[in-house]
Amino acid sequence: MAKELTHRADELAGLGWSAEDVNRYAELWEYRQRWGAMNLEREDRLFLRKAEAALPVLATGKAAVKKNTQDKSYYRWLRFHLDAMGAAESQMGLPEGARGAWPVLLEEELRLLDHYQPVLGLPDTIKAKGFDAFREQMAEQASALASAEMQLQNHDFQTALAELKDKENSKWRHLRELSGEQPYPVLLGDAVNSFRGEVRSRLTPLLRETLPSLAETDKPEPEAG
Repeated sequence: MAKELTHRADELAGLGWSAEDVNRYAELWEYRQRWGAMNLEREDRLFLRKAEAALPVLATGKAAVKKNTQDKSYYRWLRFHLDAMGAAESQMGLPEGARGAWPVLLEEELRLLDHYQPVLGLPDTIKAKGFDAFREQMAEQASALASAEMQLQNHDFQTALAELKDKENSKWRHLRELSGEQPYPVLLGDAVNSFRGEVRSRLTPLLRETLPSLAETDKPEPEAG
C-alpha cells in the first residue's frame, strides 16, 4: 500500500460518512502521525482501521498519480452548478453577449483553482464555504446595476442538484439555500467585463488567504485574459 502523506477525510465524506465521523478520522490520523498508534485508545485504533478499510487502496509506483484539481469533488461541484446555470441561460433568450453574474463568479473561482492548484481536501473545502458570502455580496451588487447594464431574470438554484440527487447518492450541497425561483442578475454589454474584473481583483487575494493549502504559496497571480 502506498504511504499516505495526508489523511483522506474528503474521500470518506464522498463515501457518505457523517461529518462527525469524518472529523474524528482526520483528528485521529493526525494524532497517530505525531504520537504513534500505541498512544491511541483501543476503540480509536479500531475506528481508524475501519475507516481505512473503507477507503480505496492507494496505487503504488508509476500508477500512483496525483489526483488532478479538476477531479476533486469541490471543483466538480462548482463545475456542476456552472453547467446547470449555462443550460438555464440557454432557455432565457438573452441578448447577445449577455452573461449571468453567478456564472461569472463560478468561472473566476474555477480559473483561480486551475492556476493555484490547491489541495482541496477537507481543510480547504471547509474554509471554502466562506466564499458563499462573497458570491452573495457580488450578486447583490450586480442586481443593483442600472437597467442599461443588467437584466433581472429568475432562476431556481436547487432544481439541477435535486434532480441529480434523485438519480444518485450525491453528497453535494446546494450553491444557495434559498429554494424556488430567485432573482438572477444578467449582465449586459460592457458590464460583463467590468463585473468580471472586479470579481477577479477581489476573489484572487480572498482565495489565497482562505484556503489553508495556499497559505505558503509564492505563485504569482494569474495573468489577465
